Amino acid sequence: MPDTHFGFRQVPLAEKQALVDDVFHRVARRYDLMNDLMTGGLHRAWKDDLVTTVNPPRGATPFHVLDVAGGTGDIAFRVVDAGGSGIRVTVADINAEMLAVGREYAARRGYDDVVAFVEANAEALPFPAGSHQAYSIAFGIRNVPQIERALAEAYRVLDIGGHFVCLEFSSVDVPMFDRLYDFYSFNVIPALGRAVAGDSEPYRYLVESIRRFPRPSAFADMIAAAGFRRVSYRMMSGGIVALHSGWRL
Repeated sequence: MPDTHFGFRQVPLAEKQALVDDVFHRVARRYDLMNDLMTGGLHRAWKDDLVTTVNPPRGATPFHVLDVAGGTGDIAFRVVDAGGSGIRVTVADINAEMLAVGREYAARRGYDDVVAFVEANAEALPFPAGSHQAYSIAFGIRNVPQIERALAEAYRVLDIGGHFVCLEFSSVDVPMFDRLYDFYSFNVIPALGRAVAGDSEPYRYLVESIRRFPRPSAFADMIAAAGFRRVSYRMMSGGIVALHSGWRL
């Protein structure tokens, strides 16, 4: 059986999904708060850039967005706010606890009729081919055991002219800043997790998984290999994150 990585640990491929599920089960209720603390609020600006790239139309034209690994609805709500009356968003996430939090937030906002929550695996989505105009995933693709399968599924569910948009942590290459970033990542973030969420290990895994994710150019090649065209990426915040884009043409 092939192996993959859970953080820096090498584990059998079949075990990674269960390990990742446990991480997000443990942090679901504090996930959004921890995002604010870990990034100093920067994740909000990064996600706004993602939504701008999705570019949901403001009119009544039907426009269906699939937001994968978006359990708490953070991206989905931004898309709805940015678009018009024709916007519908489906949040697909493999973690039931994250989806439960998202449904609660959607109910509070009165978005039940425009945002749906579906428990689903990014590697085998339960949606028809060509059923969505945009596919978004923020900080989730690196947790998928078989990234190539997830990209193939993204391509399948997008309509012709559909847009794939992925926000993911990247590699800091700025001298001195890279050392500061490493110190912060491996020391401060787990300590925050322990203080705020009562558990440091999920956040240690998240930091390690970032370091193992392919560099932006390599990931762009994977997106192109899945069939996408006009593939591009843009680095942000000194290389902390990259915003990837591709089109099904």
